[in-house]
Amino acid sequence: MSYDINQTITRISEIIINELKLEDVTPQTFNPDLDLIDEVGVDSMDLATVALVLRDEYGIRIDEDDYPKLTSVRIIAQYIINKLTEKE
Repeated sequence: MSYDINQTITRISEIIINELKLEDVTPQTFNPDLDLIDEVGVDSMDLATVALVLRDEYGIRIDEDDYPKLTSVRIIAQYIINKLTEKE
């Protein structure tokens, strides 16, 4: 099965916006290349919360060791697509 990275980016943006209660931003205006830690201000607890929601949403395991690598929505989307492809 093939996965659409743009759809995945949009869904991850929705989850991050909802979970972190970001205001004045929509999935369409959220820059998927922004560094979530340095530019958006996501801390490790927020990232862990988002990772749990993504795990449930996509039915994948996100290793805690991988959290530091998941620095932007685009990187997270590619990570998820890779995990989903591995499961097939």
